[in-house]
Amino acid sequence: MKKKSLAALCLIAVLLLGILWRLQVERTNRKPLERSGFLFDTVIAVSLYDKQDETVLDEAFQLLEHYEEVFSPTKTDSELYRMNHRGSGVTTWKASPAMLDMVKLGLRYSELSDGAFDVTVLPLSSLWNFSGGEPKLPSEAEIQAALAKVDYRRVHIEGDVIDFGDDVTQIDSGSTAKGYIADRLKDFLVEKGCKSAIINLGGNVLCIGEKAKGKPFQIAIRKPEEHSNDVVKILDIDGLSVVSSGVYERFFDIDGVHYHHILNPRTGYPYQNGITSVTIVGPSSAECDALSTTVFSLGQEAGMALLNRTEGYYGYMILEDGTMLTSEDAQPGKNP
Repeated sequence: MKKKSLAALCLIAVLLLGILWRLQVERTNRKPLERSGFLFDTVIAVSLYDKQDETVLDEAFQLLEHYEEVFSPTKTDSELYRMNHRGSGVTTWKASPAMLDMVKLGLRYSELSDGAFDVTVLPLSSLWNFSGGEPKLPSEAEIQAALAKVDYRRVHIEGDVIDFGDDVTQIDSGSTAKGYIADRLKDFLVEKGCKSAIINLGGNVLCIGEKAKGKPFQIAIRKPEEHSNDVVKILDIDGLSVVSSGVYERFFDIDGVHYHHILNPRTGYPYQNGITSVTIVGPSSAECDALSTTVFSLGQEAGMALLNRTEGYYGYMILEDGTMLTSEDAQPGKNP
């Protein structure tokens, strides 16, 4: 009887181990719960790999919609729009915590780059229509008038009040807001118990944990050309963000000249420095967002120098001839 009981217990143990193994395989191979939409003037997507709960996605997209009401540069009822159009003679703005964080981030990178990246570039970027329609160059007079309104050094923060120094200085959220929002969405998902997910806000990618036990997410750096799906490097990413800035995102061509959205706040025209894209990898999507544009704006030598001294972040720079430069701490990645 004892032998039969022992055999029965062993059989039960084997069956339990088999069930646990099968559950692990099913969990590992389970398709993610995904949702996509159009916010912040771009396609966004959230994929949950370890949680099959639609209510989490519902709340995640409610959070994203909330931040669009804060940071949208075009919605007339958003905080950013109202702040930038605060009215004649109004030089200060009592900001929300999210707005304060975003402006502080932009000012910090403006200072780090000595104005090569300038968070107050909106009067200038508003002149350039990269969103479609008939491409047209701004006039020189328009550019000079806009340049007179661009200077991050006018902006100061005391408590929750932003002092612009005048009534014409405006904040451009294009290189900071999506990264900031991705970080806040990650915080929300982690609080909900998510341990494996991908947030993709128009190319700003933030990974929570790994794809499966022992297997990182694989994020591709694609060839920086319009409509290209060619991959130049594949990165193994576990709990980090990957953000790229490049000449292929928003642009137009006139008379053989390529005009893109990364503008030089000293000349008023797009940077022409031999760089086609910069990809940054690191723990904070907001930092990656601002750093990618700043490194691009500084150029090859100064940009790489800044990246190399930014602890915890690494990246890749692709030049016009296809050469890829890597920062000192960059992982080798995989060739496609």
